[in-house]
Parts: sequence; structure tokens; C-alpha cells
Amino acid sequence: MTTGARPWKIPESVLVVIHTPALDVLLIRRADAAGFWQSVTGSRDTADEPFALTAAREVAEETGIQCGQGSALASQLVDWQLSNIYEIYPRWRVRYAPGVTHNTEHLFGLCVPERLEPTLDPREHTDWQWLPYHEAADACFSPSNAEAILLLPEFAR
Repeated sequence: MTTGARPWKIPESVLVVIHTPALDVLLIRRADAAGFWQSVTGSRDTADEPFALTAAREVAEETGIQCGQGSALASQLVDWQLSNIYEIYPRWRVRYAPGVTHNTEHLFGLCVPERLEPTLDPREHTDWQWLPYHEAADACFSPSNAEAILLLPEFAR
């Protein structure tokens, strides 16, 4: 089933907290919601797509940073083995099949050696910034994203 020419979004996604060893966090600003800062997020392309593949694909699509299998950063993409279930914001529910109101988001971290300059797709994101993790959490519009960033010291050990 589809929304016009595009298939419905699968209500299972990833959130990837990109960070440095010093716990600086990369945030990107959404193009479709002014002032909405976030980590990399994205839905599975297919119901059986492994979440690690979804995470690496979304990081590459949204930042240009390569962390998929065979890349120099592949071992730095870590599945935190945590997930959040949250209500999809009403403005974005039209992307999902009728009746879908909640999404399950799987958390990952990606440690990069330094503050890298991302390459953004202006249709998706219009700006980026690196912030210390507490400031990054405060800047996020999404409570689940902020909570994930605040877990960073626990997972970055």
C-alpha cells in the first residue's frame, strides 16, 4: 500500500547518536520543521532490513559519513540494544498506513574520531552543529532523542 507513488513508511526506525570520544554530539536541523534539531533517524526500507543496515544507510544518507560494513567506521557503529515506542507526531502520520500512530525506534551510537563536517541533503536537513552532549540533549526537539543523548556516557565507555 502506498501514499501516492511512495510506499507507506514502516513504523520501525533507528536513531543514531553520532559522537566524538569527548562526547560532543552531532545534531542536524530538519528541513521540514524549522528549529527541530535531531540526531540521525530513519525508518527501515523493508520489514526484514537489519537495524544495523538501516542505521548505516541513514547515517550515510543524512550526513555522508560512511559506517557500513567494510568502512573504516564500521566497528564504531554500536547497537545499544534499547528501543523506544513513541507516538508519531500528527504532522508526519500521513506517511504511515491508516491507523498507525506509534513507532518503535532502535538506538545506536556512532563514535567518530573527531568533529567531522557532514554533507547534508538540503531536502532533509538545512544545518548542523556539534555540541557537548548535555547541550545537544537540551537542543533536541524530541524527548526520546534527548534521553538517548543523555545515555551517551554510559554507552561510550
